[in-house]
Amino acid sequence: MGNKLKVLFLCTGNSCRSQMAEGWARHLKKDVIEPYSAGIEIHGLNPTAVRAMAEASVDISGHRSKHLEEVKHIDFDYVITVCDHAHESCPMFPGKTKVIHVGFDDPPRLAKDAANENEALNCYRRVRDQIRAFVENLPNHLLESGAKE
Repeated sequence: MGNKLKVLFLCTGNSCRSQMAEGWARHLKKDVIEPYSAGIEIHGLNPTAVRAMAEASVDISGHRSKHLEEVKHIDFDYVITVCDHAHESCPMFPGKTKVIHVGFDDPPRLAKDAANENEALNCYRRVRDQIRAFVENLPNHLLESGAKE
């Protein structure tokens, strides 16, 4: 196979959803995708997201929250916005880069009213598993999508 697809997962703070997506892509699709993640802002790596991913045998503890400016020099094939705010704030990317939006619920927002730690963690698990299902279908989903140029 030729070069790997360079894919950026973009969210608001690069703390949870985009980190999970990058982790899953590294874990499941390392032969076809070179994944990155970044945020419109920097919120720091979410420790509960790290825990939820570790339960699924994916270690993202070495990741760090990155601002979009840190990776904008990379010639991405795809930018996948994983939250509405990032999608609405997504800048134009030059050249061949295609931008698609696949929104996932915000685990911290889902968990804010949880009665206990396990109930909160279940919110993260649900989103983790939804992101995994999406990543499992890459790159086919990207190639079939109505990505805008």
